[in-house]
Amino acid sequence: MELLGQYNGFWLLGLALSLLATGLVAGILAGLLGVGGGIVIVPVLYHLFTLLQVDDAVRMHMAVGTSLATIIPTSIMSARAHYRKGAMDLALLRSLGPAVLVGAVVGGFLGSLFGGDVLGFIFAAIALVVAANMAFRAEGTSLAKDLPGRIGRSAMGVGIGSISAVMGIGGGTLGVPVLSAFSFPIRRAVGTASALGLLIGVPGAAGFVLAGLGVAERPPGSLGYINLIGFLLIVPLTMRMAPVGANLAHRINPVWLRRAFAIFLAATALRMFLDLFNG
Repeated sequence: MELLGQYNGFWLLGLALSLLATGLVAGILAGLLGVGGGIVIVPVLYHLFTLLQVDDAVRMHMAVGTSLATIIPTSIMSARAHYRKGAMDLALLRSLGPAVLVGAVVGGFLGSLFGGDVLGFIFAAIALVVAANMAFRAEGTSLAKDLPGRIGRSAMGVGIGSISAVMGIGGGTLGVPVLSAFSFPIRRAVGTASALGLLIGVPGAAGFVLAGLGVAERPPGSLGYINLIGFLLIVPLTMRMAPVGANLAHRINPVWLRRAFAIFLAATALRMFLDLFNG
């Protein structure tokens, strides 16, 4: 625990409280937006690892890998809550699920090989594009009036799974806007995407564990590229708050839901870009 030993008790208490607060916010967003919480957890962990002076070579990998691990229990809680509300399309989940799983395996492998700057740029760029789409696409407009056929859905699933695993996020960040672009109701898109997080988190996290085994300069308490201290402090509140967010999703106007989604994504992306360019 040499890395943490250089800080005093108050500083470490602040770090723990920051991780707990991250879990609270991420849990609400997971249920509210179907994003698995990763869109909050990745940048927060990245900044905390920066404060802890974790080596640049592993900092982003640790943030992404730990986020993927937290997505697993959070997505289970969020998906259960949406299922009880009748907001999950099981037929769509069955058709997209296998392709998302394949994509997550590929993304988990590729993400572990990319450099930290590359991972950060991918995260920020895709998050900003998705935010712009959600914020500026006029209400009622779409690419098509229905989802594509079997081949198109498979390509969609592989794309969602692979990119999400590279970014360390759940299925909602990409799944919600993609489904919405094909005229899929946003509440059902959020509910269905919440279940995709499990299919992304398991293979994605496994890939980052295997790739990080034995790598030097990782923070203490790490299994591969997953920091178990961060995981244990974040997960309890994400699991507790995900159903709360799911309940809010069924009370908020869909227009405001989409705008809230865009604001969080844009803020996160811009902060990541600033860090990359200033670093």
